Amino acid sequence: MFFNFPTEKLVQKEQRQALFKRLFRRIFLDDWLVKLTALGITFALWLGVTGLRAPLTTRLSGVTFSPLISNELEITNTPVHEVDLVITGDKRKIDQLNPRDLVVSLDLTDVKEGERTIQITPENVTVDLPSGVKIDKIRPDKIAIKLEKVEVYEVPIRVETEGDLPKGFEIYSTKVTPEKIKVRGPKSSVESLDFISTEKVSVEGIKSDFTAGQTALNIVNPKITLVNTVSVNVFFRIGRKRIERLFVVPYTTESRAGKASVLLFGPDAIVENISVDDIGIREYRTDLGKTGLEVVLPDDISSAVTVRKVKFRE
Repeated sequence: MFFNFPTEKLVQKEQRQALFKRLFRRIFLDDWLVKLTALGITFALWLGVTGLRAPLTTRLSGVTFSPLISNELEITNTPVHEVDLVITGDKRKIDQLNPRDLVVSLDLTDVKEGERTIQITPENVTVDLPSGVKIDKIRPDKIAIKLEKVEVYEVPIRVETEGDLPKGFEIYSTKVTPEKIKVRGPKSSVESLDFISTEKVSVEGIKSDFTAGQTALNIVNPKITLVNTVSVNVFFRIGRKRIERLFVVPYTTESRAGKASVLLFGPDAIVENISVDDIGIREYRTDLGKTGLEVVLPDDISSAVTVRKVKFRE
């Protein structure tokens, strides 16, 4: 009796088994040390990446705080300038953050003037944080703030000088152009402002009139700003030191006679050389017919010397 074995199927099965063995050996046994090392590196990279992506919570200290207010108002107290943020997010992104590069903005443009206590929350502030990083807490979470209305006032200018004039000289007068300027600032600050000073102008060794052009103005209060004008021109009248000298001048006119006590004021070099004979007493008549007396000085000194006081005795 004859049997027919499926020899072709057996051969195919053996071939598949042999192929599988060769494949298994090639994948798992051949160069196993190199493959094990590669597997370890791959695992380490995977562990590192997934670890960095794990959420991290940390605190950023000293972040600049900037409240945004209406242009018609000014903050007049000293609120906080920095806050601390508690944030959560991707560790890689958080590690790249520098607190000094961040600004926490709080919109207060709708807040009216007066003293207010403002709540600070993650929802009402704006911070430029990377995607996936969020604010959990802010410290402090409230601030006291005083808002004042901004006013524009006009104030006079006071001239400041430094240095010494030569001996025997003095400043007769100063004239500032413009004489007044407009300033802008909180109402309480500008209302209490009596003047704005110039930067100090040097008069060292100067004997004659001069103009200090484009002289800067000195603003002490940082909350006050200048409106348009930033500098002024200052004209100085300088001359010999002035003195007073009393003269007793006898006089005789058409209707009266007597003596006049005349107090003159002017440069020492001129006043010291004036004599009684240089001073005249003249009678005048008004449109209503009344008469009076007046002092007359020579033309060459009348512009430099003034009569400070005069008393007529008949």
